[in-house]
Amino acid sequence: MVFYQEIKKKKGGDLPDAIKIGQTHCMELVKYKDVYQLQNLGGVHGVASAIGSNVENGIADDAEDIAQRREAFGSNTFKKPLAKSFFHFIVGATTDFTIVVLIVCAALSLGLGIKLHGLKQGWYEGGCIFFAVFLLVLFVALSNLQQERQFNKLSRVTDRTQVNVVRGGRHQTISISDIVVGDVVCVAIGDQIPAEGLFLCGYSLLVDESSITGESAFIDVNCIFIVLLVYYFTGNTKDENGNREFNGSKTKVDDIVNAVLRIVAAAITIIVVAIPEGLALAITLALAYSVKKMMADQVLVRKLSACETMGAATTICADKTGTLTLNKMKVTKFWQDQDFVKVGASSSIAPSVRDLIRQGVALNTTGRVDRSTLVSDFEFSGSPTETAILSWAVQELKMEMTESRQSCDIIHHEAFNSQKKRSGVLMRNKTDNTIHVHWKGAAEIILAMCSSYYDASGMTRDLNDDERIRFEQIIEGMAASSLRCIAFAHKQIAEEERADENKDNILKEDCLTLLGLVGLKDPCRPGMLKSVQACQNAGLNIKMITGDNLFTAKAIAFECGILQPVQDMFPDAVIEGAEFRNYTPEERKQKVDRIRVMARSSPSDKLLMVECLRQKGHVVAVTGNGINDAPALLEADIGISMGIQGCEVAKESSDIIILDDNFASIVQILRWGRCIYDNIRKFIQFQLTVNIAALVINFVVSVSVGEVPLTVVQLLWVNLIMDTLGALALATEQPTMELREKAPMGRTD
Repeated sequence: MVFYQEIKKKKGGDLPDAIKIGQTHCMELVKYKDVYQLQNLGGVHGVASAIGSNVENGIADDAEDIAQRREAFGSNTFKKPLAKSFFHFIVGATTDFTIVVLIVCAALSLGLGIKLHGLKQGWYEGGCIFFAVFLLVLFVALSNLQQERQFNKLSRVTDRTQVNVVRGGRHQTISISDIVVGDVVCVAIGDQIPAEGLFLCGYSLLVDESSITGESAFIDVNCIFIVLLVYYFTGNTKDENGNREFNGSKTKVDDIVNAVLRIVAAAITIIVVAIPEGLALAITLALAYSVKKMMADQVLVRKLSACETMGAATTICADKTGTLTLNKMKVTKFWQDQDFVKVGASSSIAPSVRDLIRQGVALNTTGRVDRSTLVSDFEFSGSPTETAILSWAVQELKMEMTESRQSCDIIHHEAFNSQKKRSGVLMRNKTDNTIHVHWKGAAEIILAMCSSYYDASGMTRDLNDDERIRFEQIIEGMAASSLRCIAFAHKQIAEEERADENKDNILKEDCLTLLGLVGLKDPCRPGMLKSVQACQNAGLNIKMITGDNLFTAKAIAFECGILQPVQDMFPDAVIEGAEFRNYTPEERKQKVDRIRVMARSSPSDKLLMVECLRQKGHVVAVTGNGINDAPALLEADIGISMGIQGCEVAKESSDIIILDDNFASIVQILRWGRCIYDNIRKFIQFQLTVNIAALVINFVVSVSVGEVPLTVVQLLWVNLIMDTLGALALATEQPTMELREKAPMGRTD
């Protein structure tokens, strides 16, 4: 895509010589989607040329040219809103419900004091309450100001979105704010569109604009007032001898008012004692302090409440690729016909088969191969699976990607998706004008589409039942070695066959010829076994949910410690997504706790498991990287994404981002979550010790004697000192190692 921003041209900024159209034309094209003007400019290629760019090589990788473009058109950044003033936080603190109640109590106390004791002595109590409220508001405002500054620093971390651009013919990863007019940007599944632009080329492109058009609703909360005066006057009026009687006609209005005022004064005292003024402050301090500390452990918290919720987590649904493993794949085995082809021995592959594999890899891919002009090494871009296969094809099969692409015309491309777990391409060979279809994907799925295979000499053989069983055993053996098995298949299609069966460019999916199998190794992260054991010792049940086949998933689960030999004896410990999907709701609830690994699962299967676990009362944390993980991340109590491997959609859907993709950080999140819960519980216990004692004393004495022993001012100052200093002391305690050994609190604690 060629992008340009809708911003005004700066005064004094000169356009580079290569740019032939100005900002107005760019704005009109994008704002009004003016197709007629686009055609007049020569289409997307003409626009690219007019803004000094090339659809293949992008803009020049020249610092001076980039600086001129940025000077002329501006940078790809939003104008930051003005920082909130301290007065804003003062106003915000005074709108808190607790503060409002205290202000009302202060006003009533001031009025009652003046009414009962006169202005000279009656203002003490109300004035002291106002002063105490002022100090509390000041402290809360200062705390919120500090928290706002801290989150502004954290937001600058989340704004560092990386995008892939082509400059000078080379793919580069730059910050989204460094994009300039004319940049060619490569967008993959799950990426955010970084600016306005024109679509150059691609397959199966869909753009989700819900973040722009979505809206949220608010819920109104009503207040209920209950009458308390009727019972008091019925049976509490006494005559001059102290006998109870009700004689409303003899009751003086002034006596009634004074009695009501005394009741209100006692009620104010009880309210001041009962309201936990410092609880909100303690929670805010505990969360803000833990967020700052977790940032040092490479954990970015996007939603504050997720910290505390993580302390109650009982189950983690973990993705395999990129979470439990490094997602750095490498082809370690290639099987063709009867045996494995050793590394460096690709010459033993029949030339015709080798050419077809090179053709299929070069055309049926979303990756790219570049060679730097400064060094002789190749540069590979794309997903880890694509880059591993491209690297193998270039280094082992001597594939020339540019030559292969130039010798063919792509008719249709079916992109890989998590449902079909395969990708295909329909192409025409320019040399002999023949039409071919190439498929690549999960080995067992591609094998089911084949009716023949190539032998070592390049001849086709029928894939009978015995041969099919043999290939299935090979796939299972590779998977049992923790290898991801990918198969390649091919078929030449006659022109008449395509005209009859492929009018809508639907790729042929049967009667294919198997070219070979590759095994990709994705090693577990260092220390993964120790991290998994730490989570299990903390009472967490870890479930691995992956799209890999059953044998690969089981091997990785044993390697990570998720599966134990004893657990493997249970039939429900390892299942496939289709099996879980076909359970009845009652069967799912009955068996979900015993499941440790779910293989060949789709995003809907992952979401279904999260829903089932939550229905059973579990507090569920989900880790995910891809765009398809977004529903499960949103449904879970805590959504956790990876900062490096995770796509932007997954990050936006998550509550917590692990910046270094280290699964061991989940143990730290767990410790801090339990620490927050423990600290808040300690503060509540500390506060209740004073509040309940004062409340009982005042209530018993006021009912029996009629006087309140502890005044509002005394109680408020005790609470003020207790809340602020107690919150500072207890809310900032560090997590201990013993917290990891405690059982999780669960949803009902």
